[in-house]
Amino acid sequence: MNDFLAWLKGFVPAPILAARREKIVAGIGACVGLLMAQWLSHTVFGEINPWFIAPLGASAVLLFAAPASPLAQPWSIIGGNIVSALIGVTCARWIEAPFIAAAMAGALAIAAMFSLRCLHPPGGAIALTAVLGGPAVTSLGYQFAITPVAVNSAFLLLAALIFNNLLRRRYPHQAHHVGNRHGTTDLRPVERLGFTRADLDAAVRAYDELIDVNEDDLEEIFRQAELRAYSRRTGEIRCSDIMSRDLIIARPEMTPTQVWNLLTRHELHALPVVNSFQGLIGIVTLRDLVAGPDGGRPRLRGQETVRDIMTTRVQTAKPDNTVVELVPLFSDEGFHHLPVVDERRRLVGMVTQSDLVAALYRKKLEEVGLAA
Repeated sequence: MNDFLAWLKGFVPAPILAARREKIVAGIGACVGLLMAQWLSHTVFGEINPWFIAPLGASAVLLFAAPASPLAQPWSIIGGNIVSALIGVTCARWIEAPFIAAAMAGALAIAAMFSLRCLHPPGGAIALTAVLGGPAVTSLGYQFAITPVAVNSAFLLLAALIFNNLLRRRYPHQAHHVGNRHGTTDLRPVERLGFTRADLDAAVRAYDELIDVNEDDLEEIFRQAELRAYSRRTGEIRCSDIMSRDLIIARPEMTPTQVWNLLTRHELHALPVVNSFQGLIGIVTLRDLVAGPDGGRPRLRGQETVRDIMTTRVQTAKPDNTVVELVPLFSDEGFHHLPVVDERRRLVGMVTQSDLVAALYRKKLEEVGLAA
């Protein structure tokens, strides 16, 4: 009885973990995308019937509501819809009984999409449309796969590319998988403890069902969950607790020699560059101060100012950022210094790798009761 009740719970809809903005954007995107695709298709085909097909509505759900899904990527919609249409037409021609042809078309379409790595659920509906679409579809024969299927799919994909990228959603979706930046075979620092990618791959294989999420994205979700769990267990240490506040700074009009003297005098490797209002406008490092080889040896830059050589796109932190949030930046992205800025981008502190290590070490001592 308990097993039966547990089985019944599977019919209860699970909450959709999407922000309110994403839900609104999905609806607006589907509306805009379908309007654009229909207008373009009608412009191209005129009164030809059919000039637009219903299964594209299902494609719109994926492209605008779940653009990160592997089932919503460009090759999935183009390849999946076209191959399904070709299979549907073939089944309709060679199998006389419509109900058998429809079933075979759906099954073969799924098998073909799996084989070609273009699984797209609306493709199943397109395969059925090729069989059951009536005289208007049947008369087109294999042309149905090109007009309207391929053309409709291409127009809807174009709309998705424009809309999603205008809203800065990654589409086509490429997972941000960070490898070892040094080009060696060592695991990244955050992967040397806890689960590894090999663990994740083994778990996915053991699950033995299709998971509608990219494995790189899944790894990143697990990694973020691991960091959040660690933060909850150990308490939150914030940038404002560990940052340096009495800062040595550079001005944009300084010369490389002046900056070099500051760095060597204070045994530093980088200086934040600020304007007269204490606003952060860049960062200058030892590497920035060194010009190309001169007689086989690097040389200090000469006539330029800091403004000419500084890095202007600076990764920053906020005072209320937790140190757990900084771990990926220091360990995987390779940053050694992070300027801390307020809401007006005024420089208020600096956090370094040494600060982070010291904070985590101190916290560990407190956990085991060794801190004074």
